[in-house]
Amino acid sequence: MKSQKNKTLLVPIAALAALGIALSGCSTPSSSNGDGVAASTPGVTDDTVTIGTHTPLTGPAAPGYSQVSAAALAYFDYVNDNGGIHGRNIKYIVKDDGYNPANTQMVVRELVQDDEVFAIFNGLGTPPHTSVIDYLHDNDVPDLFVASGSTTWNQPEQYPNMFPFNADYVVEGSALGQYASDVYPGEKVCFLGQDDDLGGDLRRGAEIALGDNALVQVEEYSASNADLTAQVGAMKASGCEVAILATIPGFTALAMTTAARLDWEPLWITSSVGSDYPVLLELLGDAGPALLDGLIATGYLQSAEADNGWSQLFKQINDDYNGGAPFTGAVFNGMSAAYLFTEALEAAGEHPTRESIVEAVRSGKLVGNGMTPVSFSEEDYSAYRAVGIAVIEDGLQDFTEYAYRLDGEVVTAIELDPVPLVGKGIPGS
Repeated sequence: MKSQKNKTLLVPIAALAALGIALSGCSTPSSSNGDGVAASTPGVTDDTVTIGTHTPLTGPAAPGYSQVSAAALAYFDYVNDNGGIHGRNIKYIVKDDGYNPANTQMVVRELVQDDEVFAIFNGLGTPPHTSVIDYLHDNDVPDLFVASGSTTWNQPEQYPNMFPFNADYVVEGSALGQYASDVYPGEKVCFLGQDDDLGGDLRRGAEIALGDNALVQVEEYSASNADLTAQVGAMKASGCEVAILATIPGFTALAMTTAARLDWEPLWITSSVGSDYPVLLELLGDAGPALLDGLIATGYLQSAEADNGWSQLFKQINDDYNGGAPFTGAVFNGMSAAYLFTEALEAAGEHPTRESIVEAVRSGKLVGNGMTPVSFSEEDYSAYRAVGIAVIEDGLQDFTEYAYRLDGEVVTAIELDPVPLVGKGIPGS
């Protein structure tokens, strides 16, 4: 089987898993709004906006994902050194939850009650973040740009203050399924997914494109069990030729090494969450280049390696503010999320409130820096309704000519519309 190719470089997106919490209590400090009038917006002073996040700096999801918050912090430092947003610096508090929901509840409570943050920004992982969404909702804390593609985040009526950052897994799954149907018609397709919304939603998307009974084998895994022998063995036994993965990076690598050990070589296609090429190379070691050649993945952000304005800017920020860390898809992802937050903060006005930043996102006026503009609206909190398809060849992860949009249960082939860099890459500058 040969993969399709084209020559536009992709950002392997470290996208990631998901959200939640059920806790209590929030305090609101007093500050000045710049006109000497008392304000009651937590985390906002005349010269600072304080936000926070939970993220896996340790644990099974740390490979790749631990780079996201460091990259966001680097972008915020760049913004602060260039005057901030409406004259305010962004203070970003990062707390490790180890991808453990119990820890997530503890650190999010600390951020809201002790650190008195303005908003939770880019909380990472579906199971962790799911454990805190009710707490954040009950305390009216903006829950901005969750680092996960779960459809849980798109519930405007129940959770009006919560917005995702990633393209949702149903959109990604529908694109992967449609690509398999368009490019490899008649091939047997199987599926391996994490036992949460990452797996469930991505499978639902694949079945929108392929049909309810089209997958010849469906397997699940738990992130707490690093043995895929049974699952991969069953996929091989089914005669599967195209394997769709809804996996975080460590389990993308584990699936591939397990398949190699079992002498099975399907075409691998995966969501953006588990496809960050530099991270996978590090996990796979010497076997990486051969195992990864031909890997197909979805992408909604622009390429980290392409010669475009965003990659040039983010590489420079990475060198200047992130210690010259390896420039991966996770790094690009973190800076892109941080850019979107600054865009929302700028649109929230000179005296931002929690209500005004939520309205700024709901307005539909934000653009982001993706392969298409972001698609937030009052009725639909989807970040991206369309994704491109990329392939790894000769050490580069390149967009192909294939891209798809999902509306309802209709998958449509489209052309991508990358958002250009404007000025210094700082909203309002």
